[in-house]
Amino acid sequence: MTMHSAARGKLIAVIGDEDTCVGFLLGGIGELNKNRQSNFMVVDKGTSVSEIEETFKRFIKRDDIDIILINQNIAEMIRHVIDTHTSPIPAVLEIPSKDHPYDPSKDSILRRAKGMFNPEEMR
Repeated sequence: MTMHSAARGKLIAVIGDEDTCVGFLLGGIGELNKNRQSNFMVVDKGTSVSEIEETFKRFIKRDDIDIILINQNIAEMIRHVIDTHTSPIPAVLEIPSKDHPYDPSKDSILRRAKGMFNPEEMR
């Protein structure tokens, strides 16, 4: 059984290190579309920034993907591309990896959300 968005049968995509991708694949997210393109990318030391950018842009254009999970340290490498994505779908969520803890100050979605609200209004 795969993890699809229940309403429309959409996928979760992952761009991450090997441990992150393997964990999600064991959880059942791995899929190939009709063009035999997978919904995940394993990033290692030999992966170029341009390859990550291309994969991210390809995931954004796919109509069968609703959520893109990306390790935060990898997101930092392509921050300029992530920041240009303003559409709510697919949602881009930055997640920690085993070797790099989550830093809320670097999360683009959290920064945008904080900009929408004045902290005084939240009390």
